[in-house]
Amino acid sequence: MNSIIQAGIYPHPPIIVPEVGGGEEKKISATAAAMEKLAGRVRDSNADTLVIISPHGTVFRDAVSLLDHEEIRGSLARFGAPSVALRFSADREAVGAIGIEAGRQGIPTMPLDMKSAASFGVLPELDHGALVPLYFLDKAGVHLPIVHITFGLLTPGQLYKFGMAVTKALSGLHRRAAVVASGDLSHRLTRDAPAGFSPEGEKFDSRIVELIETYDVPSILSLDKSLLDKAGECGYRSFLICFGMLDGYSISPEILSYEGPFGVGYLVADLSPDRESVNQPAISESEHVRLARQTLESYVKTGKTGELPANSTLTKQKAATFVSLKIDGHLRGCIGTLEPVRESIAQEIMENAISAGMHDPRFRPVTEEELPMLTYSVDVLSEAEEVSGPADLDPREYGVIVKSGNRRGVLLPDLEGVDTVEEQLSIALQKAGISPQEPYKIFRFLVQRYY
Repeated sequence: MNSIIQAGIYPHPPIIVPEVGGGEEKKISATAAAMEKLAGRVRDSNADTLVIISPHGTVFRDAVSLLDHEEIRGSLARFGAPSVALRFSADREAVGAIGIEAGRQGIPTMPLDMKSAASFGVLPELDHGALVPLYFLDKAGVHLPIVHITFGLLTPGQLYKFGMAVTKALSGLHRRAAVVASGDLSHRLTRDAPAGFSPEGEKFDSRIVELIETYDVPSILSLDKSLLDKAGECGYRSFLICFGMLDGYSISPEILSYEGPFGVGYLVADLSPDRESVNQPAISESEHVRLARQTLESYVKTGKTGELPANSTLTKQKAATFVSLKIDGHLRGCIGTLEPVRESIAQEIMENAISAGMHDPRFRPVTEEELPMLTYSVDVLSEAEEVSGPADLDPREYGVIVKSGNRRGVLLPDLEGVDTVEEQLSIALQKAGISPQEPYKIFRFLVQRYY
């Protein structure tokens, strides 16, 4: 039996509610119609619990918060519509089970009842990120116990893993859940947008819609942080938790609507699993990253590297690799070679994973407590080729090697904050200890990056 039987992405513009919009809601009638359709599908799904993930509850830097009060209320009074008031029972048994399972996975949670919420100066109430989707669900006749989740400022990998923990906890309780991933896209689509204009707004929206439509979750997990920041989005982390909850399910996404007449992108999408589709291959990480992660975790915990993967093409091919580790988007280790030095890609990954975690001279060794916080990427390099000059480089597409005598500097492609050829060359020269004024050779290489 599927634990997740219905899931969707919902925007949360208060203006879509007639009591708030005062007629302006007609400008986003396509969004309203799509939300009504999705709410009807929840009603007809036979779900017994509603999981709602909102960006606008109590956000902690280092933990996911869950409302843990018997009855959860809220209204749109701050938007001039106090008559729009809703109340739902909390599924406190599910909240407790989720906290336990997330803890086992190394993901901190913070349950908020009246007492704990008061200690942070907040109330355990429904925010507008939850209220707007719930308005449509309530109108459709959905009156289920809810699990209200607000993401923490954790890494994409941690949020995805938290979503997996939610589903495991619900499965243990034999729940049949519908999921509401509440979030708007860019808030910077037009000159009069509430957060100002950024050309990255439209880029982000078109990219995220494309990736959701094709259900390319690995690419969503690895979206450039600078693009997210410049786009001014608010739903990305909600979506990651939802994708984690759907890990292992077969999903056939349906984009019900997208529009942005007020300078904010509103996406409505149905991500419901296919019937009895659980135990499909998980998509949360590539084979390359899985091997790097398992190797480092085994080494940190036991001092042993583990076995080479059986029946894998990684044991039959040779190529140079780099393994990179990050925590909260910050580099935690990166080691690799420019040419293959071992018998297979698998051996390269295993050795470089241990070296990145334990022997990168820029960092102290990774501890067991840090393992759940790590996100990994594995780069498989092509053979380097010499180029005539900077005109042959592209920091997004090519990595670069600079050489002068015995000195050599290397920089991987598509790195955050490295946007021009000049920046790429400057950093590579600095790493090599080569002055820009002295003669040096330039080589470029391609990288296949795995997450």
